[in-house]
Amino acid sequence: MRFSDLRLQWCVVTVLGLALTGCMVGPDFHSPASPKTEAYTAPPLPIKTVSTRTTGAAGKSQYFVLAHDIPAEWWSLFHSSALDNLIRTGLTNSPNLSAAEAALREAKETYNAQVGASLYPAVNAQLGAERERLSEAGFGAGNTSTEFSLYNASVNVSYTLDVFGGARRELEALRSQVDYQRFEVEAAYLTLTSNIVTTAITAASLAAQIHATHELIHSEEKQLGIVKKQLHLGGVSNADVLSQETQLATTRASLPPLEQSLSQSQHALSVLVGAVPSEGPTLEFDLSQLELPTHLPVSLPSSLVRNRPDIRASEELLHAASAGIGVATANLYPQITLNGSYGWESTAPSALFKSSTAMWSVGGGLLQPIFNAGSLQAKRRAAIAGYEQAQAQYHQIVLQAFQNVADTLRALQHDAETFRAQNEAEIAARGSLRLTQKQFHLGGVSYLSLLVAERQYQQARISRIQAQAARYNDTAALFQALGGGWWNRKT
Repeated sequence: MRFSDLRLQWCVVTVLGLALTGCMVGPDFHSPASPKTEAYTAPPLPIKTVSTRTTGAAGKSQYFVLAHDIPAEWWSLFHSSALDNLIRTGLTNSPNLSAAEAALREAKETYNAQVGASLYPAVNAQLGAERERLSEAGFGAGNTSTEFSLYNASVNVSYTLDVFGGARRELEALRSQVDYQRFEVEAAYLTLTSNIVTTAITAASLAAQIHATHELIHSEEKQLGIVKKQLHLGGVSNADVLSQETQLATTRASLPPLEQSLSQSQHALSVLVGAVPSEGPTLEFDLSQLELPTHLPVSLPSSLVRNRPDIRASEELLHAASAGIGVATANLYPQITLNGSYGWESTAPSALFKSSTAMWSVGGGLLQPIFNAGSLQAKRRAAIAGYEQAQAQYHQIVLQAFQNVADTLRALQHDAETFRAQNEAEIAARGSLRLTQKQFHLGGVSYLSLLVAERQYQQARISRIQAQAARYNDTAALFQALGGGWWNRKT
């Protein structure tokens, strides 16, 4: 073997070694540390919420169980088969979830495509055939011409060495985009399930409020009839009748907004499960059929940044921005490219693959930016600024997540207190109604007093329904705020 060939091989091996062991410029990414806090709220949470004197599950105390894991299907803790069916339908038919999953597949294939383009040589096979006519005058050999056919077959190889890690940093950024889309799927999953639960609870609450309002309207209509009779008999003034008519009209006016809100909730529920409003599901449960989860798992503050999909997605954007600095830095350094080809060329197909018709070439190139009016340095500074922006956005999302959990935990405490107060008000109003009914039967009070007691009871009942729905909704909100247990789901 000739010395020149040995030198060429040595150069190729050396350059390939540099490509395989070359450095990666730019910062190496590390996940940000969790906030150094041991509690979500100040003062710390109590062990449990207050309980309420009631025969239903809605009045039980809820215990905050610290450092306890969240089940993947957290909604099953409400023990409602109708709610479970709604969520299964939504997970199957939701366009938002399908779109997020398609975006994840797109990101994966984009990454796979770039892996092949960046880490491996480009190898292409080429076959060609052409017919030519050349004039010898162009070569100063006369005025005759020659016709001939030319056939060729070759394999071409091209490879850009990633000596400074620019391609690997670009793949790192694309890998982060894949992970970002994966957490976006988890966020879409959590948002969908949470919205189905809270929308169904809201619809059930509105239906119960509408039922109670109808009973209240019926009671006030009776009361108005009594007042009108008393006016006819001279027992009351016209002002009393007008006052009662005003009260009845006010109560009737409260009914259309409730019905509109119920329609909107039902329409929203239809869209959440992937159906048009005219073909949406009908609610098969009311609030009394839901069980209030009594043991609420509360993950440690140090775990929240790993459990919330929105925080994890923001972290991946930060990771991609960090890799972008490496790409911009690598572009400041030389780019080395190797090229090679081997093939055959002949004027006759029968002689195409003979050794005498073989041809080959080996080459390489180096590109070093020298003057670009500062554009490459500006791009690197822009990448650094982009990373700082992503870092600030990440910290803001973390702060909002901790606020979200703290707000929900406090809401659960206050919901329990509000429900107890409203429930006691309903109990008192019910007791007053029963006492008034007995007095009326004994002739101790008028029928008008009985109707007033009925109206007070129905109003207290509506307020209790609203407070009960708030306990259920904020319980679902806590599971959402803590991440929804996606890490426990079997995929």
